Amino acid sequence: MPSILTIDNQVMCPHGGQAILTSTNSLFTVDGSPALLESDIHPIVGCPFTVGVVYSPCVLIEWTSGAETLTVNDTGVLLETSVGLCSNAAGAPQGPAVIVDATPEVDAI
Repeated sequence: MPSILTIDNQVMCPHGGQAILTSTNSLFTVDGSPALLESDIHPIVGCPFTVGVVYSPCVLIEWTSGAETLTVNDTGVLLETSVGLCSNAAGAPQGPAVIVDATPEVDAI
């Protein structure tokens, strides 16, 4: 079963930028840390991506899939199998989010 993602996990853009994980969720926690929700949007810092000579860093992650059966206020909780799309400041997609670690002892369906 896939693990639940919380604000304590580490998520990066495909170029190595670090996501700042925060959540609007205050109802469902895992070991005291709020679980991330499909509706959460995470800023990215430190992305070095360039297109040719133009600096085009990833600046945010938007999620397209969360848990179907585990929800908070009808919004899916993020799992290690969830898909996040990293975008630049113009909103252009630049690749999938990379979930570096998940909490293996906390599973969801």
